[in-house]
Amino acid sequence: MSSAVELRAPGPRGIPPLFARLVDDASLFPPGAPAVPQVVADHLEARGGALTGLLGPILCQASRLAELITELAKAKPSAPVPLSLVCDTGLGGVPKALSIIEGRQELLALRMVEMPAPSDVDDIWLERVSEFVPEDIIRVVEPRRGGDGWLDGIRRVAEHGCWPKLRCGGQTAESVPSVDVVTDFLAVAASLDVPFKATTGLHTAVRGTDPETGFTNHGFLNLLVAAARSLSGKDVREALASTDGAALAEEAKALSDDAANAVRDVFASYGARSLKDPVVELEGLGLL
Repeated sequence: MSSAVELRAPGPRGIPPLFARLVDDASLFPPGAPAVPQVVADHLEARGGALTGLLGPILCQASRLAELITELAKAKPSAPVPLSLVCDTGLGGVPKALSIIEGRQELLALRMVEMPAPSDVDDIWLERVSEFVPEDIIRVVEPRRGGDGWLDGIRRVAEHGCWPKLRCGGQTAESVPSVDVVTDFLAVAASLDVPFKATTGLHTAVRGTDPETGFTNHGFLNLLVAAARSLSGKDVREALASTDGAALAEEAKALSDDAANAVRDVFASYGARSLKDPVVELEGLGLL
Protein backbone atom coordinates (compact mmCIF):
# COMPACT_ATOMS: atom_id res chain seq x y z
CA MET A 1 0.00 0.00 0.00
CA SER A 2 2.90 2.38 0.52
CA SER A 3 4.91 1.59 -2.59
CA ALA A 4 6.11 4.23 -5.03
CA VAL A 5 3.76 2.77 -7.61
CA GLU A 6 0.73 3.28 -5.36
CA LEU A 7 1.82 6.81 -4.52
CA ARG A 8 2.07 7.91 -8.12
CA ALA A 9 -0.52 5.70 -9.80
CA PRO A 10 -2.72 7.71 -12.17
CA GLY A 11 -6.00 8.80 -10.68
CA PRO A 12 -9.41 8.12 -12.21
CA ARG A 13 -9.24 11.34 -14.23
CA GLY A 14 -6.30 10.11 -16.29
CA ILE A 15 -3.44 12.34 -15.20
CA PRO A 16 -0.45 11.75 -17.55
CA PRO A 17 2.10 9.32 -16.03
CA LEU A 18 4.78 12.01 -15.88
CA PHE A 19 2.70 14.02 -13.40
CA ALA A 20 0.72 11.38 -11.50
CA ARG A 21 1.05 11.91 -7.73
CA LEU A 22 3.86 14.39 -8.41
CA VAL A 23 2.78 17.17 -6.05
CA ASP A 24 3.02 16.62 -2.31
CA ASP A 25 1.10 19.15 -0.23
CA ALA A 26 3.66 21.18 1.76
CA SER A 27 1.22 23.96 2.66
CA LEU A 28 1.93 23.53 6.38
CA PHE A 29 5.50 24.68 5.90
CA PRO A 30 6.90 28.22 5.82
CA PRO A 31 7.11 30.74 4.38
CA GLY A 32 3.59 32.05 4.64
CA ALA A 33 2.01 28.84 5.89
CA PRO A 34 -1.75 29.36 6.31
CA ALA A 35 -3.64 28.22 9.39
CA VAL A 36 -4.17 24.48 9.74
CA PRO A 37 -7.97 24.64 9.20
CA GLN A 38 -7.41 26.33 5.82
CA VAL A 39 -4.73 23.81 4.84
CA VAL A 40 -7.05 20.91 5.65
CA ALA A 41 -9.97 22.46 3.76
CA ASP A 42 -7.84 23.16 0.69
CA HIS A 43 -6.29 19.69 0.74
CA LEU A 44 -9.61 17.88 1.00
CA GLU A 45 -11.05 20.04 -1.77
CA ALA A 46 -8.10 19.20 -4.04
CA ARG A 47 -8.28 15.51 -3.17
CA GLY A 48 -11.94 15.43 -4.16
CA GLY A 49 -11.44 17.44 -7.34
CA ALA A 50 -10.86 16.64 -10.98
CA LEU A 51 -7.06 16.67 -10.66
CA THR A 52 -6.77 14.49 -7.58
CA GLY A 53 -4.43 12.18 -9.54
CA LEU A 54 -1.79 14.92 -9.44
CA LEU A 55 -1.76 15.02 -5.65
CA GLY A 56 0.47 13.06 -3.31
CA PRO A 57 0.41 12.97 0.51
CA ILE A 58 0.04 15.94 2.79
CA LEU A 59 3.29 16.74 4.59
CA CYS A 60 3.05 17.45 8.31
CA GLN A 61 5.72 18.17 10.89
CA ALA A 62 5.70 15.88 13.92
CA SER A 63 5.37 19.01 16.05
CA ARG A 64 2.08 19.93 14.30
CA LEU A 65 0.58 16.46 14.09
CA ALA A 66 -1.91 17.07 16.90
CA GLU A 67 -3.18 20.22 15.15
CA LEU A 68 -3.66 18.33 11.89
CA ILE A 69 -5.54 15.49 13.59
CA THR A 70 -7.81 17.94 15.40
CA GLU A 71 -8.82 19.67 12.18
CA LEU A 72 -9.24 16.41 10.25
CA ALA A 73 -11.51 15.13 13.00
CA LYS A 74 -13.68 18.21 12.53
CA ALA A 75 -13.67 17.84 8.73
CA LYS A 76 -14.51 14.11 8.79
CA PRO A 77 -12.80 13.08 5.50
CA SER A 78 -14.54 10.34 3.53
CA ALA A 79 -11.29 8.33 3.45
CA PRO A 80 -8.02 8.46 5.39
CA VAL A 81 -5.72 11.20 4.10
CA PRO A 82 -2.30 10.00 2.86
CA LEU A 83 0.39 11.47 5.12
CA SER A 84 4.11 12.04 5.01
CA LEU A 85 5.42 12.69 8.51
CA VAL A 86 8.33 15.14 8.62
CA CYS A 87 10.46 14.58 11.71
CA ASP A 88 11.28 18.03 13.02
CA THR A 89 11.59 16.75 16.60
CA GLY A 90 14.43 14.30 15.99
CA LEU A 91 14.57 10.59 15.35
CA GLY A 92 13.74 9.88 18.99
CA GLY A 93 10.29 11.41 18.54
CA VAL A 94 9.30 9.04 15.74
CA PRO A 95 7.85 6.16 17.83
CA LYS A 96 5.44 8.46 19.69
CA ALA A 97 4.31 10.12 16.45
CA LEU A 98 3.76 6.74 14.78
CA SER A 99 1.73 5.58 17.78
CA ILE A 100 -0.50 8.65 17.54
CA ILE A 101 -1.05 8.09 13.81
CA GLU A 102 -1.83 4.41 14.35
CA GLY A 103 -4.57 5.43 16.76
CA ARG A 104 -6.21 7.67 14.17
CA GLN A 105 -6.22 5.45 11.10
CA GLU A 106 -9.73 6.60 10.22
CA LEU A 107 -8.20 10.04 9.53
CA LEU A 108 -4.63 9.39 8.34
CA ALA A 109 -2.86 6.79 6.20
CA LEU A 110 0.88 7.02 6.82
CA ARG A 111 2.86 6.66 3.61
CA MET A 112 6.25 8.21 4.37
CA VAL A 113 8.51 9.38 7.17
CA GLU A 114 10.98 12.10 6.22
CA MET A 115 13.94 13.35 8.21
CA PRO A 116 17.19 15.29 7.89
CA ALA A 117 20.36 13.26 8.31
CA PRO A 118 23.15 14.24 10.69
CA SER A 119 26.26 15.76 9.15
CA ASP A 120 27.82 12.31 8.96
CA VAL A 121 25.32 9.93 7.34
CA ASP A 122 26.75 6.79 8.92
CA ASP A 123 25.45 3.24 8.78
CA ILE A 124 24.59 3.13 12.50
CA TRP A 125 22.22 6.10 12.22
CA LEU A 126 20.61 4.68 9.07
CA GLU A 127 20.11 1.34 10.82
CA ARG A 128 18.28 3.19 13.61
CA VAL A 129 16.02 4.76 11.02
CA SER A 130 15.15 1.27 9.76
CA GLU A 131 14.45 0.13 13.32
CA PHE A 132 12.18 3.09 14.11
CA VAL A 133 10.18 3.15 10.87
CA PRO A 134 8.28 0.01 9.74
CA GLU A 135 9.30 -1.63 6.47
CA ASP A 136 5.99 -0.87 4.77
CA ILE A 137 6.51 2.88 5.24
CA ILE A 138 8.78 4.76 2.83
CA ARG A 139 11.76 6.33 4.60
CA VAL A 140 13.05 9.58 3.12
CA VAL A 141 16.40 10.93 4.32
CA GLU A 142 17.98 14.28 3.46
CA PRO A 143 21.78 14.23 3.61
CA ARG A 144 23.27 17.63 4.29
CA ARG A 145 24.32 19.14 0.97
CA GLY A 146 27.88 20.26 0.41
CA GLY A 147 31.28 18.86 1.22
CA ASP A 148 33.17 16.04 -0.41
CA GLY A 149 31.03 13.33 1.16
CA TRP A 150 27.58 14.58 0.14
CA LEU A 151 27.14 12.34 -2.89
CA ASP A 152 28.54 9.37 -0.97
CA GLY A 153 25.86 10.09 1.63
CA ILE A 154 23.20 9.93 -1.09
CA ARG A 155 24.45 6.50 -2.13
CA ARG A 156 24.60 5.31 1.48
CA VAL A 157 21.01 6.41 2.10
CA ALA A 158 19.85 4.43 -0.94
CA GLU A 159 21.85 1.36 0.09
CA HIS A 160 19.78 1.28 3.29
CA GLY A 161 16.55 1.33 1.30
CA CYS A 162 15.74 4.99 2.00
CA TRP A 163 14.82 7.60 -0.57
CA PRO A 164 17.24 10.55 -0.74
CA LYS A 165 15.84 14.07 -0.59
CA LEU A 166 17.16 17.02 -2.59
CA ARG A 167 16.63 20.47 -1.07
CA CYS A 168 16.21 23.02 -3.86
CA GLY A 169 15.89 26.25 -1.90
CA GLY A 170 15.53 28.00 1.42
CA GLN A 171 15.75 31.37 3.13
CA THR A 172 18.98 32.50 1.44
CA ALA A 173 20.30 32.60 -2.12
CA GLU A 174 23.06 30.19 -1.06
CA SER A 175 20.44 27.58 -0.12
CA VAL A 176 19.51 27.19 -3.80
CA PRO A 177 21.83 24.53 -5.27
CA SER A 178 23.61 25.46 -8.46
CA VAL A 179 22.86 23.82 -11.79
CA ASP A 180 26.16 21.96 -11.51
CA VAL A 181 25.28 20.63 -8.05
CA VAL A 182 21.89 19.34 -9.22
CA THR A 183 23.54 17.84 -12.31
CA ASP A 184 25.94 15.91 -10.07
CA PHE A 185 23.04 14.80 -7.88
CA LEU A 186 21.04 13.50 -10.85
CA ALA A 187 24.03 11.58 -12.15
CA VAL A 188 23.98 9.64 -8.87
CA ALA A 189 20.18 9.49 -8.50
CA ALA A 190 19.70 7.93 -11.94
CA SER A 191 21.91 5.02 -10.90
CA LEU A 192 20.08 4.18 -7.65
CA ASP A 193 17.51 1.48 -6.96
CA VAL A 194 15.23 3.98 -5.19
CA PRO A 195 13.79 7.33 -6.32
CA PHE A 196 14.45 10.70 -4.74
CA LYS A 197 12.14 13.43 -3.50
CA ALA A 198 12.68 17.17 -3.91
CA THR A 199 11.79 19.80 -1.36
CA THR A 200 11.67 23.58 -0.96
CA GLY A 201 12.21 26.08 -3.73
CA LEU A 202 10.39 24.46 -6.66
CA HIS A 203 7.71 27.13 -6.72
CA THR A 204 7.27 27.21 -10.49
CA ALA A 205 7.30 24.74 -13.35
CA VAL A 206 10.10 26.53 -15.18
CA ARG A 207 13.34 28.00 -13.87
CA GLY A 208 13.09 31.70 -13.11
CA THR A 209 13.68 34.54 -10.66
CA ASP A 210 11.35 34.88 -7.68
CA PRO A 211 10.11 38.49 -7.63
CA GLU A 212 9.76 38.43 -3.83
CA THR A 213 13.23 37.12 -2.95
CA GLY A 214 15.26 37.80 -6.07
CA PHE A 215 16.51 34.20 -5.99
CA THR A 216 16.78 32.23 -9.23
CA ASN A 217 14.91 29.01 -8.47
CA HIS A 218 14.81 25.66 -10.22
CA GLY A 219 11.59 24.55 -11.91
CA PHE A 220 9.94 21.21 -11.32
CA LEU A 221 9.46 20.71 -15.07
CA ASN A 222 13.18 21.39 -15.57
CA LEU A 223 13.91 18.70 -13.03
CA LEU A 224 11.60 16.18 -14.72
CA VAL A 225 13.12 16.80 -18.15
CA ALA A 226 16.63 16.69 -16.66
CA ALA A 227 15.85 13.34 -15.05
CA ALA A 228 14.67 12.05 -18.43
CA ARG A 229 17.90 13.21 -20.03
CA SER A 230 19.97 11.62 -17.27
CA LEU A 231 18.46 8.26 -18.25
CA SER A 232 19.14 8.73 -21.96
CA GLY A 233 22.63 10.21 -21.80
CA LYS A 234 21.60 13.67 -22.99
CA ASP A 235 22.56 17.15 -21.73
CA VAL A 236 21.21 17.34 -18.18
CA ARG A 237 22.77 20.69 -17.39
CA GLU A 238 21.06 22.37 -20.34
CA ALA A 239 17.65 21.14 -19.21
CA LEU A 240 18.19 22.44 -15.68
CA ALA A 241 19.38 25.85 -16.89
CA SER A 242 16.61 26.35 -19.47
CA THR A 243 14.02 29.11 -19.04
CA ASP A 244 12.16 28.11 -22.22
CA GLY A 245 8.91 26.68 -20.89
CA ALA A 246 7.53 25.86 -24.34
CA ALA A 247 10.61 23.83 -25.28
CA LEU A 248 10.61 21.97 -21.97
CA ALA A 249 6.90 21.22 -22.35
CA GLU A 250 7.41 19.84 -25.87
CA GLU A 251 10.20 17.60 -24.64
CA ALA A 252 8.03 16.36 -21.79
CA LYS A 253 5.10 15.69 -24.15
CA ALA A 254 7.35 13.65 -26.42
CA LEU A 255 8.11 11.11 -23.67
CA SER A 256 6.35 7.78 -24.04
CA ASP A 257 4.42 6.42 -21.07
CA ASP A 258 7.24 3.95 -20.42
CA ALA A 259 9.81 6.76 -20.51
CA ALA A 260 7.66 8.89 -18.22
CA ASN A 261 7.35 6.04 -15.72
CA ALA A 262 11.12 5.57 -15.83
CA VAL A 263 11.57 9.26 -15.03
CA ARG A 264 9.25 8.96 -12.05
CA ASP A 265 11.21 5.95 -10.87
CA VAL A 266 14.06 8.45 -10.48
CA PHE A 267 12.17 11.59 -9.39
CA ALA A 268 9.23 10.55 -7.23
CA SER A 269 7.65 13.83 -6.11
CA TYR A 270 8.24 17.29 -4.74
CA GLY A 271 6.72 19.38 -1.97
CA ALA A 272 4.66 22.35 -3.21
CA ARG A 273 3.59 25.25 -1.01
CA SER A 274 0.52 25.74 -3.24
CA LEU A 275 -1.73 23.08 -4.73
CA LYS A 276 -3.22 25.43 -7.31
CA ASP A 277 -0.06 26.91 -8.82
CA PRO A 278 1.32 23.64 -10.33
CA VAL A 279 -2.08 22.92 -11.91
CA VAL A 280 -2.34 26.41 -13.41
CA GLU A 281 1.20 26.24 -14.78
CA LEU A 282 0.89 22.76 -16.27
CA GLU A 283 -2.41 23.67 -17.88
CA GLY A 284 -0.85 26.85 -19.25
CA LEU A 285 1.93 24.78 -20.83
CA GLY A 286 -0.59 22.39 -22.37
CA LEU A 287 0.56 19.46 -20.25
CA LEU A 288 -2.72 18.63 -18.49
